[in-house]
Amino acid sequence: MADKLRNNMDAAEYKHVVLGLLFLKYISDAFEEKYEELKQDEWSDPEDPDEYIAHNIFWVPQEARWSRIKENAKKPEIGQLIDNAMLALEKENDSLKGVLPKNYARPELDKTKLGEIIDLFSFKVGDKEGQAKDILGRVYEYFLNNFASAEGKKGGQFYTPRSVVKLLVEMIQPYKGRVYDPCCGSGGMFVQSLEFIKSHQGKIRDLSVYGQESNPTTWRLCKMNLAIRGIDNNLGERAADTFFHDLHKALRADYILANPPFNVSDYWDEDGTLADDVRWRYGEPPKGNANYAWIQHMVSKLAPSGTAAFVLANGSMSTNQSQEVKIRKALIEADLVEAIVTLPGQLFYSTQIPVCVWVITKNKAAKGQRDRKGEILFIDARKLGQMVDRVHRELSDEDIQKIAQTFQAWRGQKDAGEYEDIQGFCKAATLEEVREHEYILTPGRYVGIEEVEEDGEPFAEKMTRLTAELKEQFAKSRELEEEIKKNLRGIGYEF
Repeated sequence: MADKLRNNMDAAEYKHVVLGLLFLKYISDAFEEKYEELKQDEWSDPEDPDEYIAHNIFWVPQEARWSRIKENAKKPEIGQLIDNAMLALEKENDSLKGVLPKNYARPELDKTKLGEIIDLFSFKVGDKEGQAKDILGRVYEYFLNNFASAEGKKGGQFYTPRSVVKLLVEMIQPYKGRVYDPCCGSGGMFVQSLEFIKSHQGKIRDLSVYGQESNPTTWRLCKMNLAIRGIDNNLGERAADTFFHDLHKALRADYILANPPFNVSDYWDEDGTLADDVRWRYGEPPKGNANYAWIQHMVSKLAPSGTAAFVLANGSMSTNQSQEVKIRKALIEADLVEAIVTLPGQLFYSTQIPVCVWVITKNKAAKGQRDRKGEILFIDARKLGQMVDRVHRELSDEDIQKIAQTFQAWRGQKDAGEYEDIQGFCKAATLEEVREHEYILTPGRYVGIEEVEEDGEPFAEKMTRLTAELKEQFAKSRELEEEIKKNLRGIGYEF
């Protein structure tokens, strides 16, 4: 699809064209799947909008159905037909108002290419199987990865892999209350929270969703993503920068789940309006890196017993930048840091930066938990995960449960089992130990090196055997070298 558009527009614009069609295809797939089900039921009317609303499926009027779009893909007026389809969808579904793009009729968009792109949508996106595989999220991730936005922020914003989102959700378990994501992207944290509630027989209406996103295209995708799943949300009336235009100033969240863009260097303003911000309670963050600005923003949004779990670059645990050291020390001394988890590499598709999970809490003795004041849990999970292809790794459900249950057992949660330190994996450290390590939060400093089982062979015998094996290999390599030289001499090369 990108190749079709390559000579027609800038790379930054590819995703805007394709994602709009993806929205339409997603909605239509879900509708058509339900439509076919209703056709088989003699007591149901497939043209009754109420049949779809009852199942959190959007009612799609005739002119917006993908089958009609595909039939007309080769017509010169295809751009106007798509715009009309978007308008019809918004008219019939209040939660989509202002979300769908409506600029396909613009002259600069080649209508022949547009028709060819529509023909390429031969795969399902919004049916049950497509939703289970999160095709929508993966396509979005692909575009963020391969086609940088016009502002050149490649790597600054990206889709969070499902296994990482699931880990955050399983660790802090947002059953009920207010959940907030200050940089919500396509809404993956909210969707996974919903899945968690469903899997634990909870009630969706017990969770209130608040979010903010600065990229208008991504904001629309998030609204779409949540609307498709029937999740009521407050993402504000528009996309907005979290630091300069906080849309939820009065919010105090019970849970915060986030994957802020790593190491952003251009977040500060030139006129200094951020300099005296009330959110910098633990110290003013450096202008060249937003990591500690994100941390303090989230701390400022927590309710008295609220918990935040978020992903940051590994450098955040041990940076020696003076302002960041000061803030990290203040957070630790305020007993806000609850847990740090280092994750394996290659989890993200759009960045190779190694990452960790921070858990911050306002109350280390909340209801249903033991008193953990003066303690921090460190987990080194770098050896977990499996390679799913040559360059990407995923955490399995077993890996996620191992980390989450360790955290919950340490918290003293009911049915989580007894916690114990495991050398090389987890360690409950005291604040005094953290002070001794100069407030560096890298888990490897605390958990130690994993114990290796002895094979029973005495040390002296093992060394003798290994030395003999090395001598034998060396002799063989010398013989091979002489054989190669002999063969080369035979064809005229002399040494």
